[in-house]
Amino acid sequence: MSEQTIENPQTPEQLSDVLLVLDKEKKKIQAVTGIDKNGELQTVDADKKNQSQFMRVDKNGDVFSNFFSNFWQQLKDPTHFSFFKVPAPEAGDLAKAIQKQLDTPTKKGEAIMEKHQVKEPKEPEQKSKKDMETSTETSTQTSAYRFKEEQIDWETMHNLGLSKERLEKAGVLDTLLKGYKTNILMSISLNLGSAVTRMDARLSLQPGDNESAVVAIHGIRKEPNLNIPFFGHTFTEEDKENLLTTGNMGRVVDLTNPKTGEKIPSIISIDRLTNEVIALRQKWMKIPDAIKEVQLNAAQKQTLLEGKPLYLEGMVSKKGKPFNASVQYNADKRYIEFLFDRNKTSQQTQNRQTSQRQGQHYKAPEIFRGKVLTDQQYEKYNAGETVYVDGLINKKDEKYQGYITFDKTTGITSFSFINPKKLKEKIQTTQPLKAPLKPKQQQKAPKALATSKEIKR
Repeated sequence: MSEQTIENPQTPEQLSDVLLVLDKEKKKIQAVTGIDKNGELQTVDADKKNQSQFMRVDKNGDVFSNFFSNFWQQLKDPTHFSFFKVPAPEAGDLAKAIQKQLDTPTKKGEAIMEKHQVKEPKEPEQKSKKDMETSTETSTQTSAYRFKEEQIDWETMHNLGLSKERLEKAGVLDTLLKGYKTNILMSISLNLGSAVTRMDARLSLQPGDNESAVVAIHGIRKEPNLNIPFFGHTFTEEDKENLLTTGNMGRVVDLTNPKTGEKIPSIISIDRLTNEVIALRQKWMKIPDAIKEVQLNAAQKQTLLEGKPLYLEGMVSKKGKPFNASVQYNADKRYIEFLFDRNKTSQQTQNRQTSQRQGQHYKAPEIFRGKVLTDQQYEKYNAGETVYVDGLINKKDEKYQGYITFDKTTGITSFSFINPKKLKEKIQTTQPLKAPLKPKQQQKAPKALATSKEIKR
């Protein structure tokens, strides 16, 4: 938990559920995004690229029952659909499992559908049309979103170089309104009075005064700060090694709420985009029953709940191929991740950090103005060589490209639209050095300068 997480218990990290829907005619399973003004259901494919659009619903039984009753009444033709409430991290996998059951029925698939299906509300309370609209609107807003657009301090956003249009174009406005950090780095401008500083950061919204939403800036750090206590926890050498290697600490520790003194069992991870130390309350962790078609037993679930890595065999990829990998709960992502994707990158990062400490040099950042450098680019960049980078985005959301060079002794990166080497060659070619002055000419120079000053006067 970064500070905003430990101080605000009503955060989206509680892992709310996602509402899936089955169109009985088309026999297709999708994720619900909302209901339009005409009572028509709005849906998207239940895959990773659309997850920011999924409608989130409170996992609490009573709250969900009230929500679904209102939701059901607002639908134009509710009996045309079947609904399923599933944990957010498992939405994609369970959608595939239900679709598979529809195509090829099995007892196992039937059990999955039965477990997650939401039953039709019994004898819903009769309400006026106006009451129904108000109730449904409120339920949808509180379930799917944590903030509203009008709560945002747009003046501050504008001062940071961020507009509503830019956030929408980048695909992060919906993510912010739902209470999550942006999954990409955004380039912002900080006006410090005497100077304007540009930086890349992840953004999030936090509750402000008078029900406002204040933007929080999660800037990039050169490396995680693991040498000072984190909410009362002092990192051991093993903790540091785990965090630098896999991004996860691998155990549950008690963190202290600085205001109340409450001890909070939590797991800790590193935000791989910003190197920020992030923690998550253990009670907000939700462990699935299965991962990639591998059913978890009680011991395996407990291992994951304790923040430890778990090696699984016989998982099935999206292409239907079996594979083995270690999995672990990540506090920043707030779901279980596969470790094979990051082992190589994390080890490279650790090696670079070790080299920096031993060689007394600054370590080059792996991200420049929101652009993640490839391994080949980074190797040259960190060595002080000039590297060509394209796909950069300016404040007007226009693409541009250029050349970057990192100075290991100062830690400063210089940027140029023209290759510095070619520019230097051009200067040397077009402006040859004049022949040195002869001794007599050198002696006359002061007089000439004096004459020049007299002329100016």
